[in-house]
Amino acid sequence: MNDYPLKVLIDGACPLCRREAELWRRLDRGRGTIVLLDINSADFDAARCRVTREQALKHIHGILPSGDIVRGMEVMRRAYRAVGCGWLLAPTGWPLLRPLFDRAYEWFARNRLRLTRRQRPGGESCLRRRQGSALKRVS
Repeated sequence: MNDYPLKVLIDGACPLCRREAELWRRLDRGRGTIVLLDINSADFDAARCRVTREQALKHIHGILPSGDIVRGMEVMRRAYRAVGCGWLLAPTGWPLLRPLFDRAYEWFARNRLRLTRRQRPGGESCLRRRQGSALKRVS
């Protein structure tokens, strides 16, 4: 079965996600083994992807050619495999290490807004603050 193209839903507003996506684009070299969909894009169709924007913001999601959806560290492993660098993340899939790396990704996913300074320690996101201040100026 053909595992490509792998569609990956990325948060284009996240600097770390954008950097990773750009790396995958370069490594793909135009072969089309990976398709990157920005969940913040105006043309993102959540219904077509069967993943809500809110779900996609919590964890990275990948859509396989079969239509099956994978998420978290498994997306990372498959993305690197798709662009020919699966060996880089192969250890993250080894039976003894897999649970550790999967948990590490879950921790990162929960904290990425704070780590990228898009969320205050109290929980308010920078995006919400900007939207709120824009609404106040319009009123």
